[in-house]
Amino acid sequence: MEARPELLDALSALRERVDAARFPLPVSGAARARRTRQELLAQLDDHLVPRLERPEAPLLAVVAGSTGAGKSTLVNSLVGGHVTEPGVLRPTTRTPVLVCHPYDREWFGPRRILPGLTRVPVDRDRDRGRDRDRDRDGGSGRRREGGGSPLHGRGPRTEGAPGRGGGEDGGAVLRLATSEALSPGLALLDAPDLDSVAAPVRDLGAELLCAADIWILVTTASRYADAVHWNVLRAAKEYDAVVATVLDRVPHPVADEVSRHYTALLARAGLGRVPCFTVPELPESTGGGGLLPSSAVAGLRDWLCLRAGDPRTRGADAERTVSGALDSLRSRVPGLASASAAQHAAARRLARRVEEAREEARERIARALDEGVLLAGEALVRSRAYPDGAAELEEALADGLGALLRAEIDAAQERVAAAWRRDGAGRALAAVRLGLPEREETRRRVDEAVRQWRDIVSEAARQAREERRRQMAEGRRGVWRKGLRAAEARVAGARSAGTRTATGAEGREPTAALLAVEVLAGRGLPSDLRAGRPAAGRPSAEGPAAEGPAAEGPAAVAARAGEPAGGECGCGRREDCPPVVGPQLRQRVRAALDGVVDALLGAEAADAVAGLRSLDVTPRQQTALVAALSVLQRER
Repeated sequence: MEARPELLDALSALRERVDAARFPLPVSGAARARRTRQELLAQLDDHLVPRLERPEAPLLAVVAGSTGAGKSTLVNSLVGGHVTEPGVLRPTTRTPVLVCHPYDREWFGPRRILPGLTRVPVDRDRDRGRDRDRDRDGGSGRRREGGGSPLHGRGPRTEGAPGRGGGEDGGAVLRLATSEALSPGLALLDAPDLDSVAAPVRDLGAELLCAADIWILVTTASRYADAVHWNVLRAAKEYDAVVATVLDRVPHPVADEVSRHYTALLARAGLGRVPCFTVPELPESTGGGGLLPSSAVAGLRDWLCLRAGDPRTRGADAERTVSGALDSLRSRVPGLASASAAQHAAARRLARRVEEAREEARERIARALDEGVLLAGEALVRSRAYPDGAAELEEALADGLGALLRAEIDAAQERVAAAWRRDGAGRALAAVRLGLPEREETRRRVDEAVRQWRDIVSEAARQAREERRRQMAEGRRGVWRKGLRAAEARVAGARSAGTRTATGAEGREPTAALLAVEVLAGRGLPSDLRAGRPAAGRPSAEGPAAEGPAAEGPAAVAARAGEPAGGECGCGRREDCPPVVGPQLRQRVRAALDGVVDALLGAEAADAVAGLRSLDVTPRQQTALVAALSVLQRER
């Protein structure tokens, strides 16, 4: 192997893309993708990049296995001293211990392998007492005060927080020991249990295994068929790692039989060339505190010394593991890209549910306006006093419009939440209403939309009056001038008398109210109200129930919707007076109302979609992973 800057740059770029990948939606394969992401980051940070930067560094052999398999006893026996203390309680090994020859200590500083773990030198006598405290206190590595993480607060790499702390400030530690009994060029690492009941312990054990040049997998005569052990073996085969197995604590009477059966299982799994070392069951191993006889571990020690002592063998082992890890990226990174595509597809599916709810709300509002449902209740009562109660009529219509908009938006939000709950990807989002606007914000937006609508109506009415006055000034119809003078006189008289007949309480003229009714009442607009005057016999808002046209109901009212429209000029000649609210003006104002509704519904939908966007599951994530892998393969 050679330290090639181009390859290292490609690995660094791939590492950035993997670190940026996110899989927050609980779709199929998301959990596996998160684990793969974590393993890739560990392998890149702790093994591939450090090994490619310094190919001549000593080999790191990680001793891994299930809880109680005898890993710590095996490591102590290989170096001939107590460098790591076996535990009694389960899980046992929680704090990893690395032991190397004193000459090699500088290779394992914090800037090379396992950069996220704080180095803590091993003091043999002090650490034995501390390990006894650890076992007594539940394996924390120190006496706990008020509780704490068994790994001093450290967890695995997580999305959004790939870094790792160190030591007493809340991160994990790596206890570093030296022993002259160990051959130069080789380091042993006693890893946490791969099947620990504590998830952070399991994750740390898997991360450390990803940093290994040599995998030493330890199992026992009673547990060699466990799934955890074989899952690790299959991973070693996938990565083409240099691996050896240790069948520990094998009773003498069945040693040959168990060894033959285990070897046959290895061959059946395509691992027939993997060396298997058998360690008999001895009082030292069952007691968990002594050293095994030198003869019990001689085979494994000789195999390791051969790998470390011969530079060519050491280089070949390191290159084989690196090459296998790089080859595994061909399937693992595309797997992440596929999971990223599934995340993006799920986000788009959830976004479509929002858009569908928005379209349905728009259709329901339009249908309500066409059917004239707003000209009911208070608005209907106020319409009977038109034009004397024009301002109150306009206010009642605005209140009705606001209530309609709020009701339809609330219904749309509930439809979105129900659709998300039916979708596995959105169930958790619906539970916390991620991205769905708060009710107070919805009310504020509706009030603003109604205000905009009223401003549009007022401006349209003003333009209509100005246009009519302009036409009258041109003298196209003499009766217009006469009608305008009569209307102005009536308004002036009402104002001088202190009444609200013409303008209403807020200074609005009846034209604005009539225009609002024209647009909001739909087919339910009474013909006499189109003419700008109350129906004959129609009482005021405070009077008794109406008779005749006012009491005929929506069907009869709709039947008269096509009667000719008249003005408010007061001329008394409907056939000669120009319409105050013509079809074009009515259509233009209705289109403006539709625009206000679209903007309101769009803002509500944008909030929900923004919640999805905040999860950062864009298609760029998939393409970036594939592109980074392509560059890496080209540089190889």
